Amino acid sequence: MTTDRHTVHSRSELRLSIILGLDDLWHHRPTYQEIVRRARDAGLAGASVWRGIEGYGASSRIHTTRLLDLADGLPVLVVVVDDEPRIRAFVAAIAELLTRATVTVDRVERLHVSDRPE
Repeated sequence: MTTDRHTVHSRSELRLSIILGLDDLWHHRPTYQEIVRRARDAGLAGASVWRGIEGYGASSRIHTTRLLDLADGLPVLVVVVDDEPRIRAFVAAIAELLTRATVTVDRVERLHVSDRPE
């Protein structure tokens, strides 16, 4: 697709979403930090982490920032988008980090917008 000033390219990729607890640790470090480090080391396009303000998991116990005594265990979402073979290989490579996580993979359309050459 082309506009007056920009060109938009799209391609089908996978979005890996990993939901885990803010307090989940891997060798005394936050698990989400280890996932991001390994994504970078694997050469994936990028990884982002979002901290949730409320949620619950298998325990059905609600974790929230609204109540000080329940502020532990807040949800964290790690998102990585790349092509399918790279995402599937990455999941296999980090399986040991995912035993307490909820992991989903969705097909997405990735857009790249660039300046249209004059």
